[in-house]
Amino acid sequence: MAGLSTLILLLCAAKDAMPSSSHWKPTWPSYRVPVILPQSTLNLDKPQFDAEARLEVVSPCGPACHKSSPLPTYEEVKNYLSYETLYANGSLTETEVGIYILSKGGDGSQGKSRTKRQIYGYDSRFSIFGKDFLLNYPFSTSVKLSTGCTGTLVAEKHVLTAAHCIHDGKSYVKGAQKLRVGFLKPKLKDGSKGANITNSAMPEKMKFQWIRVKRTHVPKGWIKGNANDIGMDYDYALLELKKPHKRKFMKIGVSPPARHLPGGRIHFSGYDNDRPGNLVYRFCDVKDETYDLLYQQCDAQPGASGSGVYVRMWKRQNHKWERKIIGIFSGHQWVDMNGTPQDFNVAVRITPLKYAQICYWIKGNYLDCREG
Repeated sequence: MAGLSTLILLLCAAKDAMPSSSHWKPTWPSYRVPVILPQSTLNLDKPQFDAEARLEVVSPCGPACHKSSPLPTYEEVKNYLSYETLYANGSLTETEVGIYILSKGGDGSQGKSRTKRQIYGYDSRFSIFGKDFLLNYPFSTSVKLSTGCTGTLVAEKHVLTAAHCIHDGKSYVKGAQKLRVGFLKPKLKDGSKGANITNSAMPEKMKFQWIRVKRTHVPKGWIKGNANDIGMDYDYALLELKKPHKRKFMKIGVSPPARHLPGGRIHFSGYDNDRPGNLVYRFCDVKDETYDLLYQQCDAQPGASGSGVYVRMWKRQNHKWERKIIGIFSGHQWVDMNGTPQDFNVAVRITPLKYAQICYWIKGNYLDCREG
């Protein structure tokens, strides 16, 4: 009975706070996004791949710290949005970009129990079992990186994840050159040919099928910065697979203000390392936000980094409900709140500029990236 109650709760939560009134729907706003185009590309020396993979980013710079930072200049923003591209053969390039507007429109102390503090009170995460859930949208869009993080399918051959899963801010991590993306699939029993003949009382055993990554884009805002200043705002990366994954993917969208989210709530699924082999889903309220970051207390553990943070809202143009990724889960932060230490889990928001950049990486044509 307890399992049934959990399943019902999960299914209700997965509706992403659909409003009870038929007269009001949380609606995706329309954004006219800028255009980001490559200007020049320079070949760089091959990286050493000597950094240790980090499954989370920890920073004491909280909302007040980020809100008090001076606004970047146009040249600084161009620099942050320039990017490095790492290829499977180990070669590396740096691309400078241009930005165009075509129309109007704490002290870092972590403590001994830092990992445990990422669970806020009662652990509200759900482990997703059974291929009927795992292989269906939206859970099927979550994939595992060979460096230990999570990613989300955002196109036929593209995966969105956190930059720190690939690069530590100074160097590419070990394994980044031979990076693979894992797709969770059922373990077929001998002679079963995919038939579901498992004991219904036991979770179905799953395995990962891996696809190699062809190239990786990482913004210079992450590479030039660090978790205490501008770098945290650019903790995202896009992976291009060597072949299509043939699964339904989730579109990206510009992050609306937290007050416009359904119930002020976000959702994401990832491969938390305290539940090996399980896909873990959670949802929670946004506690605070800056222009680039969402602060929340969703229960999470290392391994969930890189998960796509999404919401479900009404798409007026198409007359239907639609889920979109509005951020990338980055990690844990200790924050000094008026002299009192407080901790949050943090997601990087997809702003209009980041949307334009990521969309161009995917599409290769700015004309397909005009509506956020």
